[in-house]
Amino acid sequence: QAVFNLLIPDHSADAFSPPRLSEPGLWALLVEQLLGGLSRWDAEHFLFIAQRGYLYEHNCAFFPLYPLSLRTLAEGALWPLRRLLRLRSCLLLSAALLNSLFSVLAAAALYRLGCVVLRCRRVAFLAALLFAISPANVFMAAAYSESMFAFLAFSAMWQLETGQSWRSGLLFSLAAGVRANGLVNAGFCLYSRTKCFALQLQVGSGSKPPLWKQLLKAASSAVLMCAGIFVPFALFQYYAYVRFCGPGLERAVPQPLLRLALGKGCYRLVTMNGAKPSWCSQRFPVVYSYIQDAYWNVGFLRYFELRQIPNFLLALPVTLLGSWAAWTYIIANPRHCLTLGLERRSEEEGKPGAGFCCTAVFVYVVHATVLLVFGFFCMHVQVLTRFLGSSSPVLYWFSAHLLQQHEPLLWGEGTDNQPAAPHSKKPLLGESPGSCGKGMSENPVVRLLTNRGSITPLSKWILGFFLSYWLV
Repeated sequence: QAVFNLLIPDHSADAFSPPRLSEPGLWALLVEQLLGGLSRWDAEHFLFIAQRGYLYEHNCAFFPLYPLSLRTLAEGALWPLRRLLRLRSCLLLSAALLNSLFSVLAAAALYRLGCVVLRCRRVAFLAALLFAISPANVFMAAAYSESMFAFLAFSAMWQLETGQSWRSGLLFSLAAGVRANGLVNAGFCLYSRTKCFALQLQVGSGSKPPLWKQLLKAASSAVLMCAGIFVPFALFQYYAYVRFCGPGLERAVPQPLLRLALGKGCYRLVTMNGAKPSWCSQRFPVVYSYIQDAYWNVGFLRYFELRQIPNFLLALPVTLLGSWAAWTYIIANPRHCLTLGLERRSEEEGKPGAGFCCTAVFVYVVHATVLLVFGFFCMHVQVLTRFLGSSSPVLYWFSAHLLQQHEPLLWGEGTDNQPAAPHSKKPLLGESPGSCGKGMSENPVVRLLTNRGSITPLSKWILGFFLSYWLV
């Protein structure tokens, strides 16, 4: 990152780039040279918010928990460095440290989640390794909120799968304070409560409590968990309303930042005895949706223009992979999908009890498909890779599933004595048939890379998807 940041000139884009208000010292210049490539595009918003708060209206598209964490680390553990570095340099260093930590924790949480849902430690381990080389990790290394969100979301899913509902709700709530798409995670809580209630109804009568009591208990639990997830979003919208729609207050704004707002024209500063934004007069004043519409033209089919074809091509691999995953799961479990996984039944003969096609993956496939469809038709499509890569485990699980099913190099300890039948259900890395054992004798990604001349075309495509973005 440091080498290419020095060698390649920055792309001249009309992106948020606030002026520096003071000349950096020698140590601050060194930090900028080493880590400056991590502060481009949206990272400028997070660093600016951590330093100066929500000064511009469109800063409110970026939620507060991540910049607050940056500021806390910069003012806390990195406080001794303030004698050598200015605040922005400490924030940039905080971003590099925090995102490295959150990326590792997210991979560990994804592995734990995979062990519970897939019931196969080897596939879960391979999926975690693919997460570690995911193209989305370019943004998880930069001063973006993706790594923190991935850690909180995967941890919350894991806690929910292990029966820790309220701990899961707390983590989902924190995730909603990091990124807006954290609100979609309320679907996991709703589905979990609904599934428990549906399965209870299908059990023998016995000494169960009355139906209305079961329904009331399930509904109240679901409502409380979902309310907890929506609270951070609602509080932040209220904060933005008070800040930008409240009575005009004189706030000292440095002249360079004021000139930036005047020069751009569309950058609205905190209200200073001026006209209030149009969204303030709406019945439900939600600044987030207004910013997405007014500043970035986000909306249904708005990005479908001829000049955006390169961006659609950039999102094509993850779109194909996500669609393929959903189709594979539907074909493997048609009845389970039609009944929304609410029918109480044992695993049918011939149906895999572990791995990507097991019944427990259903809600994750639905979640990934919803995000994929929404991102493709309603968002700037070039963000789809990091959008899905930091929110859903399905891309990693399905890729690990394909590698396990179709790559002979992963079927046993050796590499030259394996049959070449791509659909045979050979175990991964020497495990006994039908086993999803504990051990991992060798890193499977390393095995594929060191034998790249003999791997299957499908494996090359998957590894190419995960590795090619690093070259870009």
